[in-house]
Amino acid sequence: MLLLIIILILALRYFIPERNIVIKDFSTSFSAIGSPSGFLSGDISSTGQPFSFDPNTASYDTLIKLGFAAKEANTIIKYRNKGGKFRQPADIKKIYGIEEGKAEKLIPFVEVKTDTTQKVRVIYRKQQKALIDINNCDSASLVRLPGIGPVLSARIIKYRNLLGGFARIEQLKEVYGLPEETYNLIRGSIFADTLAITRININSADYKELARLLYFEKYEVTAILKYRKLMGRIAGIADLIENKLITEEKAAKVGPYLRFE
Repeated sequence: MLLLIIILILALRYFIPERNIVIKDFSTSFSAIGSPSGFLSGDISSTGQPFSFDPNTASYDTLIKLGFAAKEANTIIKYRNKGGKFRQPADIKKIYGIEEGKAEKLIPFVEVKTDTTQKVRVIYRKQQKALIDINNCDSASLVRLPGIGPVLSARIIKYRNLLGGFARIEQLKEVYGLPEETYNLIRGSIFADTLAITRININSADYKELARLLYFEKYEVTAILKYRKLMGRIAGIADLIENKLITEEKAAKVGPYLRFE
């Protein structure tokens, strides 16, 4: 029986090969991330690839995910609460207690958002300084525009006076003798200050005053005056449209030149 057991054991060793268990060497992994202690201490590489963030709005949890230590995340939030602001990516290096190496790694991922509205206002002001206001400029200013000579500049000013001012720069196309090509050349260099427009009070104006507005037809002026006499007062441009006194298209043209006091 003993001999039989020995033979069975030898047979099993022959038919079932030994399994070699390989123990992985983690030294390479630790060297890639710095050291085992660095891995456990919450270094950036321990959390995967860094991602884009705004230090002005990032939450505590977001800062921790980025690899900041709890103390560092709290310092950033305290800095913000006291009115501090990150104006450029490199500003995170100014926060006390943040390792310089960590800051350098994160700087490429910092996206500091700016006040877009303020930026647009500044750009708009700069543009306006360079543009010519067709409602307040003189002939000499207009002549400096490409394709505008003394004759065309005089016509523009004359038409501006007849209108009571330009509500839109597109109205220059209505000036006699001003070609489409010339308008396309100058439209990027001009603007219309609508505060300079002369407005007519529709509730007190007589026939002559209303007829002076180039866009009104005589029959429209007559109809408006009859309606005003009947109703006593016109509340707004919508009254004229709803009562079929003028069309919506006409309302868009005359609206900037009317007051309803």
